[in-house]
Amino acid sequence: MPLVTPLDPNHDEETKKMSDFYNETLGFCPNSILTMQRRPDISKAFINLNKAVMANQGRVTSALKRMIAWVSSNATGCRYCQAHAIRAAERYGAEQEKLDNIWEYKTHEAFSDAERAALDFSLAASMVPNNVDDTIKKELYKYWDEGEIVEMLGVISLFGYLNRWNDSMGTNIEEGAVESGEQYLGKHGWNKGKHA
Repeated sequence: MPLVTPLDPNHDEETKKMSDFYNETLGFCPNSILTMQRRPDISKAFINLNKAVMANQGRVTSALKRMIAWVSSNATGCRYCQAHAIRAAERYGAEQEKLDNIWEYKTHEAFSDAERAALDFSLAASMVPNNVDDTIKKELYKYWDEGEIVEMLGVISLFGYLNRWNDSMGTNIEEGAVESGEQYLGKHGWNKGKHA
């Protein structure tokens, strides 16, 4: 049982419009957004931040941003966000081999050194205490410019918010996210946990 019950996607016209937006991007409206919608200014601010963070202005692709989100969510242990991030990576064009081997990004040949640097950054930035150090910085600067690093940290920070929100709320996970979680993460023990 979640801490707060999400609104119905058809609660009112504003909620329906928001729900329609997410139906296009994920195939369903996340219950996390429907919970935020109990205070519409929070859901609007979140959606605007989400759009700004996920906009592609450099070489950080939509798929890589979602894989960064997965690594961050995995580091914090939020099963809800792990499943959402891997589903979004799939929907935004991540190669099958990367989806199948995301757990082994550090060594698997499907990942480039530039991607490894970005994903290592995500892992280090998501730890408590924070582990971003000169080694992480040096690797990032081999492959990415400062604007791209800002984009990456935007994703990591956005998912820091979502990880706290969904784990504290015990947000019920949607069937589409469960399918992706089981397909790509289940072999490593992923399950719904408190989000059932």
